[in-house]
Amino acid sequence: MELTKEEFIKRIYDYEKNPNEWKYAGDKPAIVDFHATWCAPCKMLAPVLDEIAKEYKDKIYVYKVDVDKQGELAAIFGVRSVPTILWIPMDDKPSISQGALQKSQMESIVKSTLLKEEE
Repeated sequence: MELTKEEFIKRIYDYEKNPNEWKYAGDKPAIVDFHATWCAPCKMLAPVLDEIAKEYKDKIYVYKVDVDKQGELAAIFGVRSVPTILWIPMDDKPSISQGALQKSQMESIVKSTLLKEEE
């Protein structure tokens, strides 16, 4: 799902109400892909994210943010290059990774960071 600023505030984090304290609004862990339509690595990552979204559809959300359309969101998270992935666990602060990761790397982060499973 592609997020606008309004959807991001509703589904992820209301940074306007809580600028200094992270409060995740979701009911499942999430992945937010900051991407751009012109970005080749982003295009390579897209099918991997689609597969992750299908495989873990009952356990996590997968969202996309187009940095060219949502510059404010990109600026808030310090996104300077794409793709940038925001990993959001339920009970901890989010973490960020940059670059197109392989599916095995992404699954490892999903299991260890988002779902807190032992591999």
